[in-house]
Amino acid sequence: MKIKKLNIHEQGLNQFFGPLEAKIMDILWQKEQSTIRDVQTILNKEESLSFNTVMTVMNRLLEKGILQKRTEKGGRGRTTLFKPVQTKEQFLSEQTKEITQGLIRNFGDLVVGHMIDTLDEADPKLISKLQEKLKQMDNGS
Repeated sequence: MKIKKLNIHEQGLNQFFGPLEAKIMDILWQKEQSTIRDVQTILNKEESLSFNTVMTVMNRLLEKGILQKRTEKGGRGRTTLFKPVQTKEQFLSEQTKEITQGLIRNFGDLVVGHMIDTLDEADPKLISKLQEKLKQMDNGS
């Protein structure tokens, strides 16, 4: 799935989604699947939102291919459940990989230079992973 717009000045999921979309996705990733009413109930703990507002946003996420839905028949009628197409980890991995590839493809030297400059701020475990990857690349050539 391809996110068409990156909100570069936002933090976390808000870089990929609008604020309400991000909250809804967080809820669905935690619950794995849910009805619109259940999502609305959780959201209403922070701010009052109408059922129609939540439904509209969830249907937009469905149209974008980020959610899927299925209808179950039960004792009191039908229940429509919404579920993320990917786990949060899969989504973030796919999006960050695409962003990184695009930046390197379009601005290679600058991006690599900026990454090197920010290594001082990186987690030592990440630096070790990078060193290991570079060793593997050296051994492969």
